[in-house]
Amino acid sequence: MYAIYSLLLFLALFFYLPIYAFRMKVLRKDRIYLRERLARGLLPRAPGRKAVWIHAVSVGEVLSLQNLVHELKVRHPEWDICFSTLTNTGISVAREKLKDADAVFFVPLDFRSAVRRVLKAFRPDILVLAESEFWPNLLREVKRQGKRILLINGRISEGSFKKYGDLGPLSRKIFRNVDLFLVQTGQDKEKLEQLGIEAGRLQVAGNLKSEIRLPDFTADELEAFRHSLGMDGREKVVVAGSTRKGEEERLLKAFASAREKRDGLRFILAPRRVERAGEIEKAALAMGFRTMRRTQGGPGGDWDVLIMDTMGELARFYALSDASFVGGSLVNWGGHNILEPAYYGKPVFFGPHMRNFAFLAESFIRTGGARIVRTDEDLEEMFLLRDEIGLREMGGKAKAHLASLGGATDRTILAIERFMEKRLQNAGS
Repeated sequence: MYAIYSLLLFLALFFYLPIYAFRMKVLRKDRIYLRERLARGLLPRAPGRKAVWIHAVSVGEVLSLQNLVHELKVRHPEWDICFSTLTNTGISVAREKLKDADAVFFVPLDFRSAVRRVLKAFRPDILVLAESEFWPNLLREVKRQGKRILLINGRISEGSFKKYGDLGPLSRKIFRNVDLFLVQTGQDKEKLEQLGIEAGRLQVAGNLKSEIRLPDFTADELEAFRHSLGMDGREKVVVAGSTRKGEEERLLKAFASAREKRDGLRFILAPRRVERAGEIEKAALAMGFRTMRRTQGGPGGDWDVLIMDTMGELARFYALSDASFVGGSLVNWGGHNILEPAYYGKPVFFGPHMRNFAFLAESFIRTGGARIVRTDEDLEEMFLLRDEIGLREMGGKAKAHLASLGGATDRTILAIERFMEKRLQNAGS
């Protein structure tokens, strides 16, 4: 099986690499980092210390592990934390945000030779995978070297559940390499049991993303931030974060309708991919809005719609908003993380397509901290912000519910500590 998989992976890389290189180098003006993805040139870790290798796919998973990495380092400063991710933006965010990590690198392409180079350089005692990253050769090589593997913050979407079910014995063979699955919800646990994973290797630990660490801002700081954007504090602001193609036009039309009924409304729009800022700007200008990009902003800026074309600032914009919309949910994408606006006590709105965060979305709706917007009329009502007292109460409920979801970090660290103890006991026997 592994030989066939490696051959197919090589063929896929052979045919896809030129296309990927064109997209990255020509269209996005970015690098492909092929040498790094083949684990070439890694600096060996200093001997004599324990090490944990943590892997996360992309930006969302990297950000969700900030608190875990920090707490691990606080509790175990004698451990080295080696952190890998898959995407260019993921590596950039990891290097910026994960100051407690001792090494940040690209996860190797899933060839045995590349995986072995990482294991030789970093010599991890255990491998920790975030959410649903099952690379067959990676798992196999780690187990061959007698390491233990832990999946954390695990979740199984409906799509993944069907895919693994269709693979049948192949998926079960891959899953056997994982010693323990820490999953987010009881539903995730049930799905994995149906896929053939023994109940003894499954634990519900909660969602690490619910324990986010974000900057806190004083009222004076937010007022100064508003002024820097050209606002005087009397405006009402809706922030739409992580929007996807097909959503912005509907949001802009609803905003236009709301402005006909209420003055002083502003709209801040943050696309999931900043390279789409140009096309969104054109659409907003075509509707007659005074439009400005974030990189053009400054005191006295005259705008109705502000388009984010920077990375890493969305949380601060949620903090100054009066209401928030989380994208990827009006179109059939599956939604994005709703916890950042909840952290700042903002009322949270999203569309009907939240399957990637179904459990969280349902729980926030149930506790009164979030609402679904389905129709254009719903979107217009969101922008109108009619019931300001009710919206503040809704934001308070969102913040309180987020606080009630704690504990996942402690449960995850406890599992990692137990794995490390067993690894050392096995090494000493």
